[in-house]
Order: sequence, then structure tokens, then C-alpha cells
Amino acid sequence: MAAATGTIEHAEAGAPAHKWLIAIAVMLGTTLEVLDTSIVNVALPHMQGTFSASVDEIAWVLTSYLVANGIMIPMTGWISARFGRKRYFLTSVAIFVAASAMCGAAQSLDQMVVFRLIQGAAGAAMVPSSQAILMETFPPNEQQLAMAMWGVGLMVAPIMGPTLGGWITDNWNWRWNFYINVPIGTLAFLMVTWFVHDPSYLRAHRARGGKVDYIGMALLVVSLGLMQIVLDRGQRSDWFNAPWVVYATAVSAIAFIWLVAHELRFSEPILDLRILGIPVFTFSVGLIVAMSFALYGTGLLNPIFLQDLLGYNAWKAGLVLAPRGLGTMVAMLLVGQLARFRFDTRPLIGLGFVLMALGLWSMSRWDLQVSMWIVVWPSIIMGLGMGMIFPTLSATTLACVSRERVGFAASLYNLMRNTGAAIGISYMTTALVNHEQTHQSYLTAHFSVFDAWRMSAAGAQVPGAHTFQYLPQIITGQKQGIGSIYAMIQAQAAMLSFNDIYRVLTITMIILIPSFLLLRRDSGGGHGMAH
Repeated sequence: MAAATGTIEHAEAGAPAHKWLIAIAVMLGTTLEVLDTSIVNVALPHMQGTFSASVDEIAWVLTSYLVANGIMIPMTGWISARFGRKRYFLTSVAIFVAASAMCGAAQSLDQMVVFRLIQGAAGAAMVPSSQAILMETFPPNEQQLAMAMWGVGLMVAPIMGPTLGGWITDNWNWRWNFYINVPIGTLAFLMVTWFVHDPSYLRAHRARGGKVDYIGMALLVVSLGLMQIVLDRGQRSDWFNAPWVVYATAVSAIAFIWLVAHELRFSEPILDLRILGIPVFTFSVGLIVAMSFALYGTGLLNPIFLQDLLGYNAWKAGLVLAPRGLGTMVAMLLVGQLARFRFDTRPLIGLGFVLMALGLWSMSRWDLQVSMWIVVWPSIIMGLGMGMIFPTLSATTLACVSRERVGFAASLYNLMRNTGAAIGISYMTTALVNHEQTHQSYLTAHFSVFDAWRMSAAGAQVPGAHTFQYLPQIITGQKQGIGSIYAMIQAQAAMLSFNDIYRVLTITMIILIPSFLLLRRDSGGGHGMAH
């Protein structure tokens, strides 16, 4: 696939001298925004007690943030072009910090949900805007390095979120998961004010003005908002067995089709879908979607496995999973340095998918007796693989777009990345429940008293071996023994369900290994964005 040729006029006068300060400034905002998608997960039970809320009600603390975030991300390019990227970024940081403080001080669930909506909507600008700023600030031969540094915040933050959130909640209070955003966000605001400036073409575009795509905005809100709600909460309602899921999906699909038709005709669309006509952009985005699917899906499954089946607490589970972030960071920095010397980093994408497949295959062999080290090393390998893939694909995706459209390209890129993550989480949740029910039915149907005798003989080696003290009760049909053995069957069924999902992901990663052959060398940072 060929990319656009040419080089980017990568910065305004004087900008290169501050390029790393610019990188730190925008990375602070990006890290905060992504961190808040996962840091509160482990605090939900504590918030549930504070607000006297049910499990279903407290889940809106997560859903509201994701919905608002998903709606606003694709609007970022248009808003930046119309009002200025720096002005929009600063406004977003200021509102995000204020909303974080209000979340920490919330006195009711209703207040919390409203403040999380505001927080999610404000934070949406930080990811695509920071990506566009870095691509314009760094010269072509350093764009992969810039994406590597940026990716550290984007990919390590959701991994570290539960660990940090668990520690803060256990040692301080769940409210400090929000309060810590205030000083860091304030620093980001000041640094962006001092060091980040809009390029000349954005200033000229803002001066020209233009039409406002009100219809596109409305269709975007309806289609993406309903889609995010269905993906996040459909499992709780048994998907299409619930009428609201059917209606919401239908309205979302109709709005999306209308949106595509409208945006392709409108002169100044809020979502520039014409960028998808660039083959290398579309292909790279497809790979990012697949990687986000695996990243966020396993990010959901692994903590559940460690806490529900192995009995780890939130803090210990977070510590066990944290090395994946370290692996990602090391690989990203390696790729960034290799790209500076014009090393062909395309094969690293294939190697990255090899490592991800190896890590997932190892996970598919876990059992209820797995040791901590056997959990840690596949996570590190998977993190190394993701770190090799992400910087190259991020630079490739944006380097093939003209600089005037890079903001729209970053918005579209992050919309698809966000969608891949949402679909991955939704698929993992549904598949886990469905496969567990299937395995449980099979194991229950084939379990007999003779299996109990055989299992009791090896009781010391079987997870839950203490249950075999109830063997006489099992044989005579007493409830205590039957309940104990059924709990063990449930655990085994859940374990088999995890194994199934990890095998499916392994196959998917193997299929994607040769994908790097379809990317030309000069599409990933050897050249920059076209004029």
C-alpha cells in the first residue's frame, strides 16, 4: 500500500527547541484521560456503599464516562479546526480538572453520573489532539519516537489504573481517585499554555470560519451514544432478548447510515470519512482496532480471573498485571529509537503479533493452580508485542494524511480505537458468560459419585481439595456437600471459558502476523505528512 509522499512542515519557528516539553505537556493530559477509564473500577464497591446503590446503578459511573467520551472523540478534529486546537485543548483540560474535583465531592449517585458525563466529554479532546500536536511538532524521522512516548501514557495507563486505584482506595479513600487529577491537570494546563501553539494553517482556517454541521453532530450523538450504551450494558439485559436493546441498536444503525451519507456530501463535515479512502490509513486503523480489542479485552478478563478464581485482592491482582505495562514501555522506547535511525520497523509489527499470540496461547493453558510467575510472564510478553505494534501503526496512520487533515485523521483513528476497545470488552463479557454456562452444563451432566471418589483420592492436588471433607455428605445427598462440589464445578467451568477466549484471541493474532507485508516502508515515519 502506498502512502502519500512529501514531508511535514513539522513545527512553527522555535517549536523544535521545546518539542520534549510539548510532548510532556500533552502526555499528561492523555494519561489522565485514559487513566480515568479504569482507575475507578476497583473503587466501585466502595462507591456503591457510599451512595447506597445497586451493582447495576453504580455501573453508570463507568458507562456515563465512556458514552460521553465516545461521542466527543470524533468531533475533536472539527472543533479544533474551527476554534483552535490549543484553545480547545486548554478548555478540555480545565473542564476535566473541574469535573474531577466535582466527582470527588459528589454526594449522590445522580451527581456522580452527571459529573462523569462532563469529565468524559471534556477528556475526549486530549487523546486525538495530543496525537496531532506531536505529529506536527516532531520531524518525520522522530515521529515514531514521539508516538512511542505518547503511547506509553495511552497504553500503560489503563493497565496501571486498577493497581493505582486499588492502592488509593485501600490507603486513602475512593474520592482521591478523582482528586489526584487536579494537581496533575493543572500542571498540564500551564505547560500547554506556555509551550503549545497552533500551526499557521489552523489559525488561517479558524479565521475563515465556515458552515456548522448541526445535522452531523446530532446523528453522531445518536449513533455513537446508543452504540456505546448497548455495548456496555447489553450483556446485563441478555442482549436482543431485551426490547430496549433491539430499539437502541436499530436507531443507532439508522442514524449511522444517515451520518455516513450526510458526511460524504457535506462540504465541511464534522467527521471526515473521505480519509478512509487512503488505503494505508484504513488498513492501519483496522490493525489498531484488532490490537485494542485484545488489549482492553484481556485487561478486563485478567483481573476477573485473578480475583474471582485465584482469590487475589485488588491490590495484589494489580501488582501481578503491572509488568505488562513495563513490557509495553520498553518495547515502545526501543521502536522509537530504531525509527530515529531509519530502521525498517515494519517487521516489528509482525514480531509484535507473534509475541501477542505467544502470550495469549500461554494464558489459554492456565488452570486453577497456576502460580503467580506463570501469570506474570505471558503478560510481559504480550506487553512487549503491543509496544512493538503501536508506535509504528500510529505513525503510519497519520503520516499518510495531509497536515490540514491530521486533526480529523487523529479523531477518526481514536474513534475506531475506542470502538475496538468497546467491542472487545463487550465480546469478552458475553463470551465468558456463554462459554461458562456451556461448560457448566457439560460438567454437571457428566459428574457422578464415582468422579467424587476418584477426585477425593487426589484431593490434595485438586483446587478446592478441602471440599472433599464433605464426600460422605455428597454421596448421601446432603446439601452442604452438594453445594460445595457444585461451587468447584462452577470454578472449573469458568476456567475453561477463559481458556476458550484466550485461544480465539491467539488465532486472531496469528492471522495478523503477515499484515506488516502490506505496509510500505516509507509509510511509517520514514516520510511525514504531505503538504
